[in-house]
Amino acid sequence: MVALLGLCCMLYMTWGARAPWGFVLPFRGTKLAALLLVGVSVSTATLMFQTITQNRILTPSIMGFDALYVFLLTSAVFAFGGMNFVQVQPQITFLVAAVALTCASLLLFSTMLITARSDLLRMVLTGIIFGALCRSLTSFLQRMMDPNEFAVVQVASFARFTQIETDLLALAAVITSFVFARAWQLRHRLDVLALGRGTAITLGEPPRRLELEVLILIAILVSVSTALVGPVAFLGLLVVSIARLITRTETHRYLFPSAALIAGVTLVGGQLLMERVFQLTTPLSVVIDLVGGLVFLMLLLKGLRR
Repeated sequence: MVALLGLCCMLYMTWGARAPWGFVLPFRGTKLAALLLVGVSVSTATLMFQTITQNRILTPSIMGFDALYVFLLTSAVFAFGGMNFVQVQPQITFLVAAVALTCASLLLFSTMLITARSDLLRMVLTGIIFGALCRSLTSFLQRMMDPNEFAVVQVASFARFTQIETDLLALAAVITSFVFARAWQLRHRLDVLALGRGTAITLGEPPRRLELEVLILIAILVSVSTALVGPVAFLGLLVVSIARLITRTETHRYLFPSAALIAGVTLVGGQLLMERVFQLTTPLSVVIDLVGGLVFLMLLLKGLRR
């Protein structure tokens, strides 16, 4: 997987380069760094979320993160106007969106922190209702918007891997590095938690304290990736499912790097095919959501058969 990711990165940097290398390398390098950063963030957050929920089809995006992001974006454009929103410094927009998504995620998943694991159904229903509420409020605000402001919202509502604020990469990389380092330190404790609450308590691991810390890490990772490039609903589900299929293990020391590498190959290789090989204008997020949605249905039907 490392060799495959290296090949994708090399082709992404060199395929069809016609300008001087002094311009091509920095220009494509920033996009490549953003793709890899998003891949690590989304894959790590999804894997940890599935571990603490003990459910292979749940992801933070499915639980309403995307709807919340679009609602916050629509509210900001509606309140301050499209021109004022565009003129705001990207660092401020990034930090506000990240903090808002982090706080909202902790509120959204608070059911898990104060109830037993058997109340997972309530958490799922809470996420579904929360997402439906955000979509309804977003639709209501968009209907009252000026057409020009609505265009601003539409552009920012899709994951954008070709239009990335380079000033945000350093900040997002620092935050993601610290969070991933902490997640790597927790890999053995996550292995114990994946055995079940009863087994974890028997082995001396307090589940609720670990779940609280992991939820904070998940909220930070998802908020950073979403605020950086926009929502991608099924990327995490897709790459984590492939990682489990390839590694055939539930050990996090193998799943963390495997899922991150697969996410990097998916994003970099997909962007290479869409942008350079086929020269399509279709956003990569549309294809990822299509394939990820099919994987979600397959996992759901597989669970029903069992």
